[in-house]
Amino acid sequence: MSYAELQRQVAKINDVLNALSVLTWDSRTQMPLGGADTRGQQLATLTDLARRLILGSELRRALEGAEHEVSSQAPDSIPARTVAQVREAVEVSSRIPAELVSDIAALKPTAQAAWGEARAANDFPRFQPYLEQMLDLSRQLAEAIGYSEHPYDALLLQYEPGMTARSLSALLGELKTATLPLVRAIAQKEPPRCDFLNRDYPEDAQREFALGLAKKFGYDLSRGRLDISLYPFEISFTRQDVRITTRYRRDYLPTGLFGVLHETGHALYEQGVSPELTRSALTTDFLGLYAVGGASFGTHESQSRLWENLVGRSWVFWQVQFPALRATFPEQLGGVDAETFYRAVNRVSPSLIRVEADELTYNLHILLRVELEMALLEGRMAVRDLPNAWNAKVKEYLGLEVPSDTLGVLQDIHWSTGYFGSFPTYTIGNIMSAQFFAAARERLRGLEDALAQDDYAPLLKWLQDNIYQHGRRFSPQELLKHTTGKPLTTGPYLSYLREKYGMLYGLGEQA
Repeated sequence: MSYAELQRQVAKINDVLNALSVLTWDSRTQMPLGGADTRGQQLATLTDLARRLILGSELRRALEGAEHEVSSQAPDSIPARTVAQVREAVEVSSRIPAELVSDIAALKPTAQAAWGEARAANDFPRFQPYLEQMLDLSRQLAEAIGYSEHPYDALLLQYEPGMTARSLSALLGELKTATLPLVRAIAQKEPPRCDFLNRDYPEDAQREFALGLAKKFGYDLSRGRLDISLYPFEISFTRQDVRITTRYRRDYLPTGLFGVLHETGHALYEQGVSPELTRSALTTDFLGLYAVGGASFGTHESQSRLWENLVGRSWVFWQVQFPALRATFPEQLGGVDAETFYRAVNRVSPSLIRVEADELTYNLHILLRVELEMALLEGRMAVRDLPNAWNAKVKEYLGLEVPSDTLGVLQDIHWSTGYFGSFPTYTIGNIMSAQFFAAARERLRGLEDALAQDDYAPLLKWLQDNIYQHGRRFSPQELLKHTTGKPLTTGPYLSYLREKYGMLYGLGEQA
């Protein structure tokens, strides 16, 4: 009965982590600014409790007995993978000082609040001391976890197991080499008409339309909800309660619309985890102290990018959906047809804001952030120099002048939460999304016809059967090989970009 006892112990840890997630969701959507300090203390208390349970004698005894009990089972069985993940979590967590874990948890809401205020006021110095503290704690965390080549390796372990600074740099370099010629060729072409995207779009109507699309994709509102936050995110408290947020701009329709589609992709993953994995080690990230069901952050991001871009920005999608969008906004979209809208939302134009970047230039935003993170962790750059370094890299990679820190170094929430090492997972997710979608198109007969008929159920079921249901049972590489037959490769992603944008901009052999 040791395995059953291990499951009970893990379920308790999962409950505590879900309580942490509820408080985190509240801090980003409902909590008044004055609650930041005490919320930090609450999060620190629950984080300490989760850590005590992970390293406690009860879990260790149950783990030792369960290891013997499941030793004869297949290595990739649910019990065997459960035991292996708990063992790794206990060993790594035991290397991280309790005080460090508590300090990081306590700093998060205060740093997030300072970031929000600094962003609103265009005042980086207001955020600087909090970022310096978080950077110092992240360095300590990397040293505690341990690494052989680069501190980034240790931090990547929390988000993308198997990825290293060396392999990541090679991957980003490959994408940079392949996409820059496309961006330069497109810069010589006539840009599509986009003026109608900046008309006045009431937020309530935006919400109703976007949420309708989320429901069509399969987002179950009996187990979810949509709220507003400063920075869009998805968060789950088991598969039975999966919430998403977005932000709206009345003067720019794509922000809220594609924000909802993006977060819906995350939510579909969490809602699609097998019910038998609920409150288990295969829906619990012990290292990051999150209750999450995906194989990795990159795998999770692959689903948000798949639904947002490969489905939601496709020509077949807007052929079907545009009439309803125009009916929702008849004045704003008067005289605009489906093709014009499709071309507008796929316009390639270097921009300051990552979350609003087009598919071709998006990874350049990730590249500059990764390079800055590595420099900060290595001590080659001080936090006070970050705004100037940021602006210089935006000029180098995107050819743009940054007019303010709000539109520059302060635009992302990640560093205020201590998410050093998480940015690469967006690019990894982009690559995976094309690889998964190519496999679905190859193996799912009738997929194109279904999408053309406003039917997303076949695609969702294929993703549930091949990806979602497994939770954290398989590593990202294992999941890719099981589902696509290949390890992580840029081939399908680059083919997708060349084909799509070659047709949109008439590049011919240039693509």
